[in-house]
Amino acid sequence: MRLYVGMDLQTISDRIEIQDLFTRYAHAVDSKDWALYRTVFTPDAHIDYSTAGGPSGDLEFVVSQLATMLDLFAQTQHFVSNIDVDLDGDRARVRAMFFNPMIVKKDRQFFCGGWYNHELVRTPEGWRSRSLVEESAWFDGVAEAFAD
Repeated sequence: MRLYVGMDLQTISDRIEIQDLFTRYAHAVDSKDWALYRTVFTPDAHIDYSTAGGPSGDLEFVVSQLATMLDLFAQTQHFVSNIDVDLDGDRARVRAMFFNPMIVKKDRQFFCGGWYNHELVRTPEGWRSRSLVEESAWFDGVAEAFAD
């Protein structure tokens, strides 16, 4: 973990904008707003959810897969915290924890947690992710949530 002492205004602004990007990401996934989800990423982004059994590929492929997969859930909620930002000019590496309770349409719930690993770039539209690798750490209640 880096210690930020005497941050300049640009660093403070970048960190706030990056935190807002993560908030937009969580809102987009949980509301299944795929147009909003696309605004988190560069058009050529690579996204990898494979450690959770999800899709891995380019932005449009991942959106098409998530739109189908997340229809299995009545509700999802993404809590993103401990956002560790390593700024380097117009690029940043970010590692953030997530906690994700999910309710299956059968009114059964399970939980998962882990880390999001992003490579961000500054664009004319603001900070965007050009690479997301989800690193799932644990799951609880999955078998029970999907049992018949």
